[in-house]
Amino acid sequence: TKYKVQSTRYKVQGTKYKVQGTKYKVQSNDMALQDLKARTKQFALRIINLYYSLAKVGSGAEVLGKQLLRSGTSVGANYRAARIAKSDKDFLNKLKISEEEADESVFWIELLIEGKLFEKERLLPLLEEARELTAILTASIKTHKSKHLKN
Repeated sequence: TKYKVQSTRYKVQGTKYKVQGTKYKVQSNDMALQDLKARTKQFALRIINLYYSLAKVGSGAEVLGKQLLRSGTSVGANYRAARIAKSDKDFLNKLKISEEEADESVFWIELLIEGKLFEKERLLPLLEEARELTAILTASIKTHKSKHLKN
């Protein structure tokens, strides 16, 4: 079974993560797991750097920054937890949490942009990455369900 998640810039297909139109292009599941682990960690580091910049801006930006810091760093932490899950159910649960946190990060970044609380140009690449991570995690969940949770 193949799953497709599409946007204007990316497309995730099947069980072998292929993201087209970005720097991220993986051919095997093992590589995909390692790349996604590194990618979610890099995302967390970028969120931390943004948080420090938002703290300097003050007012509402700092409040939103704290929410983004929690959700953005949680994506990688839960993905790592999923990789060492004790069961298929535990794996799927952790992966879903990671997906939710990535999507929540999209929300907070959108608020920062739409509220004009920080430079839009600096936030757009981070927003795109959050959307791509959400799409990849969504596809992973669908793939796992189709392979392991057949009723």
